Amino acid sequence: VIEAGASTINLPDTVGYRLPNEIADMVNQMVKHVDDKAIISLHNHNDLGLAVANTLAGITAGARQVECTINGLGERAGNAALEEIVMALKVRQDQFEGYTTNIKTTEIVRASKLVANITGIEPQPNKAIVGKNAFSHESGIHQDGVLKHQETYEIMKPSDIGLEKNNTIVLGKLSGSAAFNDKVKSLGFDNLSDDELKKAFNRFKLLCDKKKDILDDDIRMIIADEKLNDNKLYELISLQVSDCSNGVPSSAICIKFDGVETTDAAIGDGTMDAIFKTIDRITGYNGQLNDYKVSAVSEGQDALAKVTCKVTFNNDGPSMIGHGLNIDTILASARAYIGALNSYLSMQHTLDHKKTLHQV
Repeated sequence: VIEAGASTINLPDTVGYRLPNEIADMVNQMVKHVDDKAIISLHNHNDLGLAVANTLAGITAGARQVECTINGLGERAGNAALEEIVMALKVRQDQFEGYTTNIKTTEIVRASKLVANITGIEPQPNKAIVGKNAFSHESGIHQDGVLKHQETYEIMKPSDIGLEKNNTIVLGKLSGSAAFNDKVKSLGFDNLSDDELKKAFNRFKLLCDKKKDILDDDIRMIIADEKLNDNKLYELISLQVSDCSNGVPSSAICIKFDGVETTDAAIGDGTMDAIFKTIDRITGYNGQLNDYKVSAVSEGQDALAKVTCKVTFNNDGPSMIGHGLNIDTILASARAYIGALNSYLSMQHTLDHKKTLHQV
């Protein structure tokens, strides 16, 4: 294949079966035969939890390109995690002297959160580098050691990967658009259009009416929610629910589509079931809920709720992911379900457009 013009030779461990020494031996053999005629590349899966270890072993043996994913996402047990490989090379320069990636490590946390928001798959709490517990110390001895000598129990600084230790209280209901825009830019969102900033600021002001202290994470999630739900074919206008202990759960919802508002109601086995059935009645699409997750964006009783749901509509195609953000979990759930529907319709529109182009 090299004689035919291949400049990169990829060595995949597709089922994650090999051990680090086996990967190193394989790369060594390939380097001997290939020399500098082509770049040796690795593609390691994590079925035995060795994807990153195998990748690092391959690098020391002569591989100069690795295939990896943010948060280690991939089929089955996932692929080698980009953030773990990058930080291992950076932290252990005593073993990997001269190896560089040119990756800006301070963007790792932002990239991880972006991927988690889009896919609806959060890294496990004890995930290396980007897990919520990666820099937390519960042991009293560890806590004392960190306070006295941080390097004793932290082999890297949280700031190395773009993690701020303090989720700063930043803005309040008296803050204007200029202060909001400055904060948004300081958080790294410097490519938003004026319209996107205006929509985000309006969401921020609404949140200020319900939440006393607005934190950095609140701002980040407002921006992410606006970006993820920018295809608002259907838009939630209002929602009322009734879930009496002795009654039947019901919901009444108003949804706007193409400038027209439609209101309907339905009952269900529970509050969420009633909400989703009402949305189905209004839109005419039959949704099957496959996954539903709720998480708090920040701390406190008035924390924003982030809802992620996966829904299949009309038994057609893959599960679509929807996101909803609100202090009220019920409202966030309705928005997430509608967001999944909007994603489904956008996908259908794209497929129809491709079919039309193909026919032409």
